[in-house]
Amino acid sequence: MTVRTAYAEAGVDVQAGERAVELIRARIGSGGKALLGGIGAFGAAMEIPAGYRQPILVTATDGVGTKTEIAQRLGRLDTIGQDLVAMCADDVVCHGAQPAFFLDYIAMGRVDPDRVATLVGGIATACEQVGCSLVGGETAEHPGLMDPDAFDLAGFCIGFVERDELIDGGAAKEGDVVVGMASSGLHANGYSLVRRLIDTGVLTLDEELLTPTRLYAGAVLSLLDQLRGWGLRVGGLAHITGGGLAGNLHRAVGAGLGVRVKVGSWPEPRIFRSLARAAGIDDAQMRATFNCGIGFAAVVEPAAVDTTVASLREAQIEAWVIGEVLPLAELGGTRYLEAE
Repeated sequence: MTVRTAYAEAGVDVQAGERAVELIRARIGSGGKALLGGIGAFGAAMEIPAGYRQPILVTATDGVGTKTEIAQRLGRLDTIGQDLVAMCADDVVCHGAQPAFFLDYIAMGRVDPDRVATLVGGIATACEQVGCSLVGGETAEHPGLMDPDAFDLAGFCIGFVERDELIDGGAAKEGDVVVGMASSGLHANGYSLVRRLIDTGVLTLDEELLTPTRLYAGAVLSLLDQLRGWGLRVGGLAHITGGGLAGNLHRAVGAGLGVRVKVGSWPEPRIFRSLARAAGIDDAQMRATFNCGIGFAAVVEPAAVDTTVASLREAQIEAWVIGEVLPLAELGGTRYLEAE
């Protein structure tokens, strides 16, 4: 028995995997230009980008979660590649780092080369938008473990930042202002609840649920450059992902500090109201599950607010002052508090 025959009997289609790799090469195009040796080696070898004095490497990994099931049901795989890149690259940007390299992992019950190429094409396009090179990945077939049409995605992002420009929340101070940036929709969190609502007939399956996660990297990095140019301080940055506003905003400030959010200080998109009614949960629970219209936030000194809002709006991202930084003692010992 040949190796190829043995794989076929196990349900693994080697030829489909090889065809998928060919299509991936075509989709990536020049996106792998940072590679030393090109695509197809066992590992991806890259040089640290030129121009850094003391480069710090920042890494992040994430997935798209159960939003993949919504994509599968709607038969649309062209948007969730952006979700994957955003979930990873925008985490890296929270530390002031420029995303430089990206790798993906795709697991499938059965490798369909065209589906793989569509997924990777979306990833490659999103990487280009944030100035990041897609330098490698892996497509794995899991017959018997996953249904033939099932798939899952994971991503890995590497970025660089100067040591003296690293953002870790330590620069945040009492009295700083929280500027929230508009989300494009649900992004990629809360979909386990969404799927349950669909399965019970409470919510309708709709393509609005596939609106891809907004890519904040370019706008935020541009904002950081502008603020530094004016000598204005950035206290911290937060990507609003799993856990919603309640689970992420406080991560932008250091120990001994917390964030008080003014409820109603930004316009909440209609879809979140619809979800709250369908799920029968209150506003506080919503903000602990979904982004509720705020996908990213910057903690800045008061003097930087006007510049911050103007810079973001120039980048076509609506932004609002949504809260302030206070000592834990004034927040009752909690790091996140909501006020009317």
